[in-house]
Amino acid sequence: MDNDHRRLGRALHLFDTSPVIGAGLPMWMPDGATIRTELERFAAEQAERSGCLRIFTPVLAKRELFERSGHWDKFADDMFPPMRIGGEELVLRPANCPSHVQVYAAEQHSWRDLPVRYAENAAMFRSELSGVLGGLSRVRQITLDDAHVFCLPDQVVEEVVLALEAIRSAYATLGIEIDNYRMSLRGEHGAYAGSDEHWRLAEAELESALDRVGVHYRRAPGEAAFYGPKIDVQVRDAAGREETLSTIQIDRVMPDRFGLTYISPAGVRERPVMVHRGLRSSMERLVALLIEQHKGRFPTWLAPHQVDVLPVDPRRHMDAAQAVVRSLLAVGVRARVRADGSLGSRIRDAHRDHVAHVAVLGDQEIADETLAVNGSGIGISAFIAAVTEEIATRARDRSL
Repeated sequence: MDNDHRRLGRALHLFDTSPVIGAGLPMWMPDGATIRTELERFAAEQAERSGCLRIFTPVLAKRELFERSGHWDKFADDMFPPMRIGGEELVLRPANCPSHVQVYAAEQHSWRDLPVRYAENAAMFRSELSGVLGGLSRVRQITLDDAHVFCLPDQVVEEVVLALEAIRSAYATLGIEIDNYRMSLRGEHGAYAGSDEHWRLAEAELESALDRVGVHYRRAPGEAAFYGPKIDVQVRDAAGREETLSTIQIDRVMPDRFGLTYISPAGVRERPVMVHRGLRSSMERLVALLIEQHKGRFPTWLAPHQVDVLPVDPRRHMDAAQAVVRSLLAVGVRARVRADGSLGSRIRDAHRDHVAHVAVLGDQEIADETLAVNGSGIGISAFIAAVTEEIATRARDRSL
């Protein structure tokens, strides 16, 4: 497959692996790190707009944290072995939610405070077998744009609607097409926590939110989390395989297991409801999908190299090319001069590297204060304005 992210990602030097680091632990190369940084910035802005508070929590925790949450019983086989330090056993976390629970529990909350929303771009770990690992889509360290909401019972539906709308907004910006929405429910077999009443209530709340947003969904018994039903947003990769990219889950189990409370209007302690929001999947899976979707030719705001300025004759036009690059860098555009080799080879190399905009500068352009972009002349100031507009608006298409 020509747009397989494993081939393209390495060819474009976005990520690589090392045998002495290990399988399933990709290294983000500078260009790949640039894409990831832009996506993290986008996620942080969206989280802030929806009222999330940014937090940071450790990737290690005592084994008892995950025993209490239920993750140890459910995922012990998929977790890395505990590390014994002194008299304690520490483990790499398989999920971020127990840590976010502890942030909520660190303070007493009133009903007036809720909903409380925490967001973290957080690493978690899965002890995957080497035979199933591949590229960025199946890894051992997962970096998830993760958020958890602690809310009143009558706020749950509104929070799910807010999350669904945030997903749709993010996908519109990223150009990701949703294949279907899946309501993931309990199956006939399997260990599920919580009461039947809470499961029925959570399913009704998810259905109500989906109906309010006005999207069709299919029911999938057996695909629920162990603590509650969830909405899975399904997409298709370049090979046509269906995969889950985003999830929204309702959880009344962990608040109960950890004794979370808020003070009600009557002055008594009540139990909040927890909503898990993974709005853009892991950075690894998202970047893999975007590499294949764009075939490495990212929109300007995501492109590692946004502008290459090519002096026709580096001996005579270098100063002018460097001046243009300085002007672009000053307004936050990733720009550089490409001067090695013939002009034709430099143009080919820039297009091979999927540079967003290739601007050529020679005698005529210097005299006219223009740049040659895609064979047409454009004023330098107009070019800079167009590129910065594409970046600021996160435009999906290039205007030049």
